[in-house]
Amino acid sequence: VTHFIANSKHIAKRIQKIYNREAKVIYPPVDVEFFTLEENKKEYYFTASRMVSYKKTQLIIETFNELPHLKLIVAGNGPEFEKLRKIAKTNIEFVGFIENLDLKYFLQKAKAFVFAAEEDFGIVPVEAQACGTPVIAFGKGGTLETVAEGKTGIFFKEQTAESIKKAIFYFETLKFNPNEIREHALKFSKERFEREIKAFVHEKHKEHQNLNFLS
Repeated sequence: VTHFIANSKHIAKRIQKIYNREAKVIYPPVDVEFFTLEENKKEYYFTASRMVSYKKTQLIIETFNELPHLKLIVAGNGPEFEKLRKIAKTNIEFVGFIENLDLKYFLQKAKAFVFAAEEDFGIVPVEAQACGTPVIAFGKGGTLETVAEGKTGIFFKEQTAESIKKAIFYFETLKFNPNEIREHALKFSKERFEREIKAFVHEKHKEHQNLNFLS
């Protein structure tokens, strides 16, 4: 391998640690043209992911089980679906697997998007921000680079129901500007990704040609 590209600084640090090599960070493309701004929000929280253990959907459900006055809508399917539906209280609604148009609607109208996993990057939190929706996320991994604390969302420090609850209570005291949130998300656009990938490949190809010429 002559050059490494990482999808976040979080992963670039791993590459440095394991391979002792530098990696160029190029964030993945997010369809910010499809996930459009909606300023009028409804009174529900939203989460969406494949229902497997590392996504920590159960943790979010356990949190909202302790907050019966708050509504949570859960999208997604997977091995844990039935188990999670059984433990959820009546303030939690499961919508199962949804197509992109429905995902967009739920993201646009949500009061906030809740995200409890540690991801390399995390596409859906950026899609939420493209809709002008703030994010409540676990403060580790790629979300530290995609969510601007206090401007486009907030973080909780531990993957525990108590930590998420504290974050939600704090979130309820804040006000966010949907236009500012969307503006932040635009830096992760497809056009930016294509531009950065092309520039990197052209630059390294040119360096390679120059080396061959000199040799």
